[in-house]
Amino acid sequence: MAEALDWLILEDDMDAATRARFDAWLAASEGNARAYQRVRDAWQSPLLPVAAARLERKRGQAMVQPLRRQHRFWKPVATAAALVLAIGIVVQGDLLTRLRADHLTAVGERQKVQLADGSNVLLNTNTAFSSRVDDQQRVARLYRGEAFFDVAHDRSRPFEVEAGPVQVTVRGTAFAVRYLGNEAEVSVQRGEVDLRTRLDDARVSLGAGDSIRVGPQGFGERQHGTEAESQLAWVKGRMVFENCPMSQVLAELRRYYPGWIVNTNERLDNVSVTGNWRLDDPLGVARSLAQITSAELHEYPKLLILN
Repeated sequence: MAEALDWLILEDDMDAATRARFDAWLAASEGNARAYQRVRDAWQSPLLPVAAARLERKRGQAMVQPLRRQHRFWKPVATAAALVLAIGIVVQGDLLTRLRADHLTAVGERQKVQLADGSNVLLNTNTAFSSRVDDQQRVARLYRGEAFFDVAHDRSRPFEVEAGPVQVTVRGTAFAVRYLGNEAEVSVQRGEVDLRTRLDDARVSLGAGDSIRVGPQGFGERQHGTEAESQLAWVKGRMVFENCPMSQVLAELRRYYPGWIVNTNERLDNVSVTGNWRLDDPLGVARSLAQITSAELHEYPKLLILN
């Protein structure tokens, strides 16, 4: 991919000898050809003008000495290409999800959706969701992220939610579904829900206060009480932990912070954390975590480092 990016940057200004070397590289393997096509697709991404404009602003702020014309031109272009290449690969990998989803939330964003049958859905951070509600069916699909459903009661049309390895069926209740990686989790606030694994058709029913995880190996252990309450805290805009290892807390916090959170001290991973914080202030949560664990927090634009 790095070689393909180099060739892309040179493409418009190749002399005959450079063109011959490029053609030889392209023909050397199918992997080279695929890499080059992928780089070209990323280069044509609509995110390119955004990346280039951002880099140009930073270059203008940082440049204090004149550079040669060639360096002034190629350095920001090469950097923009590398940035867009990285973004483009992620976008391409996520393209199918984006095409399928009716609603998408950004990192740290929550969104309320009302369906045609009167059911209400609250989408959590970085969530992709679609639904189809008509006279015959009520079906929702959670492609990633987390959603809370307050379902309008209808005896004739059950409400179904598909999320990775699990299918949830209800007629009128309130519950949340979380789907991250290859694991789903269902937490019930009110009423009853029926769950079915899509792999082996195993079935479980949950009541109010219950939660359960579903992975590639099937159902996990049913939880009741404080565990389920913690899983539903985000609905009220809170992040709640009780005696959770720091590594788990940081993994959850990263879902809401629009940047990177890095822990450079492995000893912090197993420190037990209890707390109740606001979701809309992830920086404040990180500062609080640093204080209660006696860690140092270094803050940079879009980057927090704990040590």
